[in-house]
Amino acid sequence: MKLATAISERADLQKKLAELGGRLNQNAKVQEGEEPAEAPEDLLAELDRVVRRMEELIARINLTNSSTIREGRSITELLAHRDCLKSRIQIMRDFLDNASSKVRRMTHSEIKIKSTVPVSEIQKTVDKLSKELRECDELIQELNWTTELL
Repeated sequence: MKLATAISERADLQKKLAELGGRLNQNAKVQEGEEPAEAPEDLLAELDRVVRRMEELIARINLTNSSTIREGRSITELLAHRDCLKSRIQIMRDFLDNASSKVRRMTHSEIKIKSTVPVSEIQKTVDKLSKELRECDELIQELNWTTELL
């Protein structure tokens, strides 16, 4: 099984867990003399199966991610780098939006507001980081589709 397939199955299992939680809650109580729409025992048994499979997949995905090395970095390291790049880029974009927004003055006697940073230089940095993020994400995707799950 390829790593990408396992990641996709894990996502499906996460949705299934949420669905099972809702179904269990809907069948937790019934009016006296009524039967639940679904047997809680069956739902709990299904929950156990899904959790066991998810635990197995998560462990195998994590082992694969930490063992697969490309360009001197494991997939785990690449994922951490990607997540941090995303956060940094978002914060810098928000900052640039604030730094570059115009403040309108009604009269010339009002206080003039100006940016505290060179917006164009920081924009170039954000563009460079965005390119790095795209390349990192492409490498992760490539590894996901070419790496066999351990």
